[in-house]
Amino acid sequence: MKAAHAAWRRLEAVHGMIYFVPEARRRYRDLGLSGRAGYFTSRSAAFGRASAELIIATFYNFHPDLVRRAVEGAWDAATPQQVLDARYAAADEALRRAGIHELPGLDEVLTLTRSAAEAACEHAQGRPLFAAHAALPWPQEPVLRLWHAQTLLREFRGDGHVACLLSEGVGAVEALILHAATGEVPGDFLRASRAWPEDEWAGARERLRERGLLDGDSLSAQGVALRRHIEDRTDRLALPAYAVLGDAGCERLAELAKPFGRAVVEAGLLKTA
Repeated sequence: MKAAHAAWRRLEAVHGMIYFVPEARRRYRDLGLSGRAGYFTSRSAAFGRASAELIIATFYNFHPDLVRRAVEGAWDAATPQQVLDARYAAADEALRRAGIHELPGLDEVLTLTRSAAEAACEHAQGRPLFAAHAALPWPQEPVLRLWHAQTLLREFRGDGHVACLLSEGVGAVEALILHAATGEVPGDFLRASRAWPEDEWAGARERLRERGLLDGDSLSAQGVALRRHIEDRTDRLALPAYAVLGDAGCERLAELAKPFGRAVVEAGLLKTA
């Protein structure tokens, strides 16, 4: 399980950069999608004309009013296919700026990652956001095939993570507060970026204290245990994708992925505007 987690984590930046790069913002803006509309429509375009309620359900931790405001009229400005085309074009442009296409391990990394992504497709039940992306055609260019494969693996894992949160009674805002309580990300940033009002945030924080998951604003011992359980369970639910590689294949992918993640970081693709 550790090898599979490392294989996903070390290559995750190849997918995750799409939410930060100026190439994406520019292309969405050219379609008439500004601000959060670009993010919500680009990630949900695989569904077709996704409603705000579908996005709220599958993205999980954004305040519903933020999503409704962001996507209102968005599908009148651009079609899902236009948005998908813009997203892939931005991914290609940004990853080439990072030099991903020139890395010597690209072919082997792509082979391993695609094998895992295709294995995941045999386990799509209960994973709606993954399944929508899995139905998209595979790109022709190697760089975009890699990005698509890692996107599938990210959404496969993400859908499993949502299922874990639901099964443990951790709602959208509660999940953010528990994350903030680890000290990894400032709570003010998470609350503002997901647009949760202070009163709703405070109410959820109090509920978590009543459950014994918080000690003040920090995780209690029970909270630490719950977080570990959720992350471990998420990793286990992601294993059907990586089992095809075996431990040796996952270890090989994790090793090969190092320069790919490093190239993304060094090119500044994960920097916020």
